Amino acid sequence: MSAIDTPSTVSEDIEKIDVSDPLMFQRDDFRDVFKRLRDEAPVHYCEDSPFGPYWSVTRFHDIMAVDKNHQDFSSQGGVSIGNRSADFQAPNFISMDPPKHDLQRKAVTGVVAPMNLAKLEPLIRGRAGAILDALPVGEEFNWVESVSIELTTQMLATIFDFPFEDRRKLTAWSDLATSSVATGGTLPDEARREGLMECLNEFTALWQERLNWDPAEHNDLITLMAHNPATRDMDPMEYLGNLILLIVGGNDTTRNSISGGVLGLNQYPQEYDKLKTNPGLIPSMIPEIIRWQTPLTHMRRVASRDVNFQGQSIKQGDKVVMWYISGNRDETAIDDPERFWIDRANPRHHLSFGFGIHRCMGNRLAEMQLRVLWEEIMQRFESVEVVGEPVRVASNFVRGIAELPVRVHPLS
Repeated sequence: MSAIDTPSTVSEDIEKIDVSDPLMFQRDDFRDVFKRLRDEAPVHYCEDSPFGPYWSVTRFHDIMAVDKNHQDFSSQGGVSIGNRSADFQAPNFISMDPPKHDLQRKAVTGVVAPMNLAKLEPLIRGRAGAILDALPVGEEFNWVESVSIELTTQMLATIFDFPFEDRRKLTAWSDLATSSVATGGTLPDEARREGLMECLNEFTALWQERLNWDPAEHNDLITLMAHNPATRDMDPMEYLGNLILLIVGGNDTTRNSISGGVLGLNQYPQEYDKLKTNPGLIPSMIPEIIRWQTPLTHMRRVASRDVNFQGQSIKQGDKVVMWYISGNRDETAIDDPERFWIDRANPRHHLSFGFGIHRCMGNRLAEMQLRVLWEEIMQRFESVEVVGEPVRVASNFVRGIAELPVRVHPLS
């Protein structure tokens, strides 16, 4: 059995604990080992893992401190625990520090500006309603495929102004990007490279087309990048890197929160009862879904100098991994954190979107999609019943759900 197949156990010597095992997340049995780290070694060094040595930061407020300190903890070189293949570098703005990060991020934020979100809401509502109306009432089906992926992929096609009939290519490219061996996936680098180069070729053709579009009239992501001084001269691999970032950011996180919300309401039926009694709880339920699911388990930084952090000597060049999935379950920061609690007093108090300059730029779009979807669900269905075990993704980066068998019951 290889190191990557060997699960960390709570009974191990604490120095030997390695929480990077993707199978631990697939089995959904990460809670006890992270609790032990929070209690006994909140800033923990793992000397030997399949992804190299790294520090784990597991408490809520420590994670926030690292996330907000880009001077000492750099994003250069990637944000997942593993390293990119040396021969296939695709940099993106989330893997950069200021000032380049700030300029490139600003170039694309217009797509999620409040005015644009207001224009998108009726479009999302119409699409969500159409998806829900097409579901096979009373029959078992995979919620992930029929709802979570479909709604988010339609939204991605819109914000890229990507050919709508080809939108499932976006899903495939997102899955390619997150199945890297750098996050515990099994896809060979060559197959991943081939698929992502296809992505680059298609988007390069769109880029050439958008060079002739007026950005005052078109605010899709490609047109914004093609005309902004901070992004219009990107080399092809940097363009690909930013495409991957925006595709994954707009796809994996929202789709897994859509699935996670259904799972949470079924595991905590008293919360579903609350929702049925008072659908006005949806706005507070949405951030709770995002906290409870924690669609990205971690983000990684690299120490840009020697740092003494919480009594630990972190050396320049060391990887520092902020385990959002642990911080979102920190009992010292969140009341009864394992519970899915839709009327929690302060539901936005979570780490899932990050903090500081790298806080998720699409957080309001993600919340809006979830809110609108649940408003439409509650107008149609008495319940979305989970009728089998979820199939989870083997990844230490994306907390993904591949299959969620459900049956929908209409309002009587």
